[in-house]
Amino acid sequence: MREYELCCEIFNQCSNNQMRDVSFEEVSVEDTEAYVRAMEPRAEIEKEELSGGAVAYHTNTAGLLKRYTFTPI
Repeated sequence: MREYELCCEIFNQCSNNQMRDVSFEEVSVEDTEAYVRAMEPRAEIEKEELSGGAVAYHTNTAGLLKRYTFTPI
């Protein structure tokens, strides 16, 4: 399995609070997309390839927007 730093960002839809919630953790996964699908089974998911081997998944679950960014360690 590969080691990644995972950054999860939850985008706040409240008009008076545009800050987002952010968390970081280290994960060992074989398939990053399968990991995100397990975390967000009902979400619409878009994949974005980033530089340096990083990959980001943008999810939308009934209007709740999140971004999961996997950066190789």
